[in-house]
Amino acid sequence: MTAQPAVTNRRSSLRKIESRQALGFVSPALAGLCLFTVVPVVLSVVMSLFNWPAFGERAFIGLENYRNLLSGQNPDFYPALRNSIIFTVTYVPVNIVVALTLSLLLGPRIKGRNAFRVLFFIPVVTPMVANVLVWKMLLQPQGLFNGIAVSVFGFQLPNFLADPVWAMVMIVVMSVWQGVGYNMLIFSAALEQLPEPVIEAARLDGAKGAQMLFRVILPMMSPSIFFAAVMTIITSLQVFVQPQMLTGGGPGNATLPLVMFIYNQGFKFQQLGVAAAGAWILFILVILVTAFQFKAQKRWVHYEY
Repeated sequence: MTAQPAVTNRRSSLRKIESRQALGFVSPALAGLCLFTVVPVVLSVVMSLFNWPAFGERAFIGLENYRNLLSGQNPDFYPALRNSIIFTVTYVPVNIVVALTLSLLLGPRIKGRNAFRVLFFIPVVTPMVANVLVWKMLLQPQGLFNGIAVSVFGFQLPNFLADPVWAMVMIVVMSVWQGVGYNMLIFSAALEQLPEPVIEAARLDGAKGAQMLFRVILPMMSPSIFFAAVMTIITSLQVFVQPQMLTGGGPGNATLPLVMFIYNQGFKFQQLGVAAAGAWILFILVILVTAFQFKAQKRWVHYEY
């Protein structure tokens, strides 16, 4: 009768020791999470409620920073929001369609498809800064594209980076070239995981060509397409390096995205409170768009074949 309580006490003490050991292993990660994630997030909320210059006295102003941005008192906020939406609406469909097309073209029957996949994936792993600098040199009036047009075809291309419309188009084109390889690999992996019996059954039922693609293959790939679309939309709303280095947000503010607007407010104009408020507006926008996508997946995404 006395052995059972002793065993229970021993197990309890062992659990306490294991809990302390587990806490010891986890504590560095928890400390890093608090120091580099929780503290900056809380601080950004506090900063957004203050007139917080980089140098000088700070004053609590409540929601005034948000009110100034949303009421249009800052002349660059709504153009930056518009540019981010234009970039996202243009870039995401083009990226998804091009990636899907490449993954279908580089199917299992293509010899050397892995080499082609590596070639398309190289821009993804190449530093963004290097990619943008190369494209900037190519798009200059003295660059390679204009040189080929003049010497071979006898006409001069427009100054892409000085025209408001062409500048945004070139940012989208450069971004698709840089990022399409990632989604291509996702779709290629999804294609290789499609159940062959379902494909064969569809063929026996007479499905082929576009009917096979839109009625069989794409519905079975919808989870991968949904994942790629969510991630691509989130990253496109946060676009920064391409317009920053390619056009500087210009000409004027024609290619100024929301993240670059936040950067300028914080580091160029030294208004950290305004920058924090803009960052939280962007965060809310991303959350709303993502929530809409997850709600829409019930209708468009098929997890069972």
